[in-house]
Order: sequence, then structure tokens, then C-alpha cells
Amino acid sequence: MKLYKFITFAFIGLFLLSACSEDYLEADNTGVLDSEKASELAAQDPESLNAYLRGVWAFMVAYNISGSSVAVHDDFSYMSVLHAKDMMCEDIVMMSIHWFNYDYDVNNRIYTNRRPIIDWRVFYTMIAKANEIIGFFPEEPVSVSSKGLLGQGYAIRGMAYYYLIQIFQNPTGADGLPNLSAPGVPMLYCAVDNMSEEEQTRRKGRNTVKEVYDQIESDLTNAVKYLEAGYDRDEDKMFIDESVANGLLARYYLLSQQWEKAAEAAKNAHAGYVIMGESGLHDGFMDITNGEWMWGFDHSTETQTTYASFFSHISNIAPGYAGIGYSPRGIDARLYSQIPSGDYRKALFNGPSGNPSASTSAAKLPYASLKFGDLGDWTMDYVYMRAAEMVLIEAEAYAHLGRGAEAATALKKLMAKRDPQWNETSVTVDDVYLQRRIELWGEGFCYFDLKRLNRGVDRNYAGSNHTTGYKHVIDAQDVAWIYQIPNAEMQENKQISKNEQNP
Repeated sequence: MKLYKFITFAFIGLFLLSACSEDYLEADNTGVLDSEKASELAAQDPESLNAYLRGVWAFMVAYNISGSSVAVHDDFSYMSVLHAKDMMCEDIVMMSIHWFNYDYDVNNRIYTNRRPIIDWRVFYTMIAKANEIIGFFPEEPVSVSSKGLLGQGYAIRGMAYYYLIQIFQNPTGADGLPNLSAPGVPMLYCAVDNMSEEEQTRRKGRNTVKEVYDQIESDLTNAVKYLEAGYDRDEDKMFIDESVANGLLARYYLLSQQWEKAAEAAKNAHAGYVIMGESGLHDGFMDITNGEWMWGFDHSTETQTTYASFFSHISNIAPGYAGIGYSPRGIDARLYSQIPSGDYRKALFNGPSGNPSASTSAAKLPYASLKFGDLGDWTMDYVYMRAAEMVLIEAEAYAHLGRGAEAATALKKLMAKRDPQWNETSVTVDDVYLQRRIELWGEGFCYFDLKRLNRGVDRNYAGSNHTTGYKHVIDAQDVAWIYQIPNAEMQENKQISKNEQNP
């Protein structure tokens, strides 16, 4: 099956990358362990197999996932997926056209384009690696370490399907309800899943959105079950613990419109974390030790990818493509105008007059972002999950339930650290959504929020600062939001017929 071949190609890169650094895999590369030996190690000394997890984390920041023969600097695994989706929306302005321009043009979804290939390979590689980890445990694990390893395997797999179903299908119908009968994505399993060969073959085809949702929920609830058994990541936030698993589950419940469960999972996720204050907001969003960060990647000089990196494209302060003026990033003028003057987050962006005293020409521009910083050696850390997001999920879930007062109480946990004047007693979904747009700007959420909330984009309003030629107006149900399945997969996967391709 091409699904396996397609995944294997990216997996080769994972093991090559991991083998380059003793921090990730030792000389006895675990990628070549046979399954029996790996299962023995999982039972006897599960912590010795953390290299498998470190391999996943390394892959999530790897370069050139598409396997291009020429330099492509918009391809840096997980964060390039998120940034490409951000560029399709309204909140970020590409002030000069460069890498990610096709994404900004909302015109990078066709099966022959590189972007669908990158996204497919990123998440199916993560699924393949997760299946290896899950397969280490043919019997129910006993030790806390074993449960921790297994729980992270389930978390990785559930998270990957969570993204795939949103990228390759519209998970919300025109009526605003979950689009459960729509064709989704293939699903891969391992022997531990106890599924017949016939059923595994069927599921290599286009499972419905509901079937994919069921798998996501099963995987993420399993992740929480195993990780809450006492696993401790020893303050290494590159690993997934119970709080992160609950955070992933909260994201899924928000997507699937299970509001009560979303609120509960989000509360469980952010319990014990402290929302950062004004000083933390202005530290450049580049340090994993920030007390509000729940999960991320701790970059080193060995793992950073310089120009082909998130900070190269998002930071107007770092000396990357944005900072040197090739493609500065700015905030949408209309969104900026909705941030109250007393809100600390307003200072993360220039106003319409720019900032003549800024350190780079890009940072001087009107509406330029100052949110993401620079350490001078490209070792700025990547943030994958913050407690602020969990508070926003909790508040939005209550708002969807019509419990505006509870939503306001939840939201105040965040707003007390953002705008001292904020003191609402009841909030709506739109109120919370505005705060999501402001708080999570540039972190990879707006595309997925638009799709789950059945909303479109309008860059063509009076006073828009979007680049001429890119002032698009795109409706919520437009096919522009749905990626086509990559060409190689359509040609080789016999479980998907030609007429099952996305429009």
C-alpha cells in the first residue's frame, strides 16, 4: 500500500535526523530494533525507549519533509503546517510576498502541490511512530514508566488524526453541526488494536468523519488514562504528561462540540499552571521554561533549522525572512483596532504609525508583530500548548452552552493578566473567539477555529492592510479550505478510488 510507502519515506528522514545527535538516539539506533526486542525493553526498562519519543519530537522540527531536491524553506514539519494554515486566514498580514505566498493566497491545496504532501507526511509519520510505541505493549502495562510511554503513543496518534481530519475535510457542515457522514482520512493500526485484517484494510480508505472522531476520542482518553497513573516528565516539557493529554482532549471536544467535556478537560489541563503576566508576554514567546507553557520543543544548536524555521518566518526581530524584510508579518488592522488600549497584548504589535525606534526595518513597519523574539543563535523554543489556550477553551465551551456568567468567570482567569480594566459578567462565543484571535495570534489556531466555527475570511473591508491582490473574501464552506489528498496516495492506495478525491 502506498500509504505505508509514503509514510516510510518521511520516516527515513526521522531516523537519519535522530542518529545525528546523541541527545536523541544513541549509537544503537532504536529505529533498527526488532519488535520483539523493543517489547522486551518496554516491559523491563521502558525509560530506555524514550529515544522513540525523542525521535518523534525531533521529527516535529525537521526540515524538508516533502523530500524536495531543491531548498524549500517553508517546509519544517509541524510548525510549518500550523504557520501555513495561519497564513490562509485574516489575522496575519504578509507585508511582502515570499515563502508561504501560495498559502496566503489560499491557493495551495491541490493534490500536486507541496503543501498537501508536507501535511500528509508529517501526520502519518507521527501515526506510524505512535503505532510502533503502542505496539511495544501487547499486554496491559504495569509500571508507571510503561504507562507513560504508552500514553504518549496514544496522545501522538490521536493528535495526528485530529489535524488530518480538519485539513483534508470540512469537519463542520453548513448548518454549523459536525459533518459526521463526510469522507475523512485513512487510519492505520497495529496488532495491539485487535482489529481484523479485513477491517484494517477497509480503514486504509476514507473513513467517515465520525469514525475518525471515534478514533481520536479513544486514543486521547487512553492517553489520559495511562498518563494519570503517576507519570512524571521531570519538568522536560518536550514530553507529554497528563496535563497535555487533557489539553489535546479538550481541543478535540471543542472540535466535536462536546461542550461539557471540553470545559472539564480544559480545566483539568490548566490546573497547576499560572497564567503569565505582562513581563512574560514580552519575553519573545521563545522560552519553554515559561510557567504558562505546557508543551513545546526545547531547541538547541543541533536541532535549529535557521532560515527554514518558524521564527525565520514569524519573527520580525530575528534575522530570518521576516526580520530581514523579505516577508514581514503584521497583524490585521481590524483585529488590532479591537484590542483595548489598556490591554497589555496591544504592545505586541505596532500601531498604524509603526515604530521608528525598532531594532529591525521589519519591526518598524505599521502593524508589524513584535510578539516573537530572537536569541541570536536560532535556538528559540517552539510553543505547542499554553495554559491560556485551555482557559479559552473552558470559557468558549460554557458560552456555547449559553452559560455566559460561567464563561466570563473562566475567561477572567486570563483577562486579569491581560487587561486590568476587563470585568465582564457575561460573555458570548464571539467574545471568547475575539480573545482567542488576540491571545493565540501566530501560534497556529485561526484556520482550525474558522473551520470548526463555520466562518469565512474577509480581508477586503474598508481600511484593510492586507497586501493588494490578496484581499480575499472566502466563505466558510468554500472548497478552498479543504486540501486534496496527495497525488501519490491517490495513485497507489487501492482503498481510495479516483472519484473519492476532495473537490
